[in-house]
Amino acid sequence: MRYLELAEALRARLAVGNHAAGGALPSEARLGREYAVSRVTVRRALELLRAEGLVTSRRGAGWFVALDPVRQPLGRVTTIEGALEAAGAVARRDVVEFRFEPATAAVAAGLGVDTGMEVLRVKRVVRADGEPFAVVTVWVPGDLGADLSRAAVERSPFYDLLPLRGVELGRATQTIDADAVDAADARLLDVPPGTPVLVCRRVTYSAGGRAVLTSEHRYPSGRTHLEIEFPSVAFEAKARGASDA
Repeated sequence: MRYLELAEALRARLAVGNHAAGGALPSEARLGREYAVSRVTVRRALELLRAEGLVTSRRGAGWFVALDPVRQPLGRVTTIEGALEAAGAVARRDVVEFRFEPATAAVAAGLGVDTGMEVLRVKRVVRADGEPFAVVTVWVPGDLGADLSRAAVERSPFYDLLPLRGVELGRATQTIDADAVDAADARLLDVPPGTPVLVCRRVTYSAGGRAVLTSEHRYPSGRTHLEIEFPSVAFEAKARGASDA
């Protein structure tokens, strides 16, 4: 049996619900004995299923059935923690980096400030039911972050903290890309380096138009779905004569 055949057999096994979402799979050695294949074949099959978002792995703990992805609407601004709680998960944020530093060119462009200006950089791991779900990095201008503490940003999202400092939040823009996780974030997410990740970059503005926050969210493949609803396509369809429908 080749690894592609084993992957198909395991897909079928997952499809009929033999293993609950989030539950542990048999060890690689046990699967090898069960299907009479080498451990290398088992590993390649499981890695293929991981790339498809069907299973996950945790260093030292083995392989697990992937949880159903958390759905996040793109039509309104939400926090990851809010989306997790709406999905019935217990959300927790662990701050791993908190420091003031000079703005890089990319951060400066997002915040509309000069390169080298002081910004507060906060990096955190968001957990769902105790398991790593996403890595989030946030930058705010130095004057807005001056009196913020590490404990405050670990306890509350910036969308709650900034209004307490007199910032009325307005619009936000977001871009979505794909990438491969580097070694540092792989350790935080408990996935192998090179795992595909969804990267969402967001800039949030005050009601007066100032960029007050830029952030980057990294989700391993299969952990979240970003959804958008189109209320009507009638106008565009009429404009094109509905030829592409």
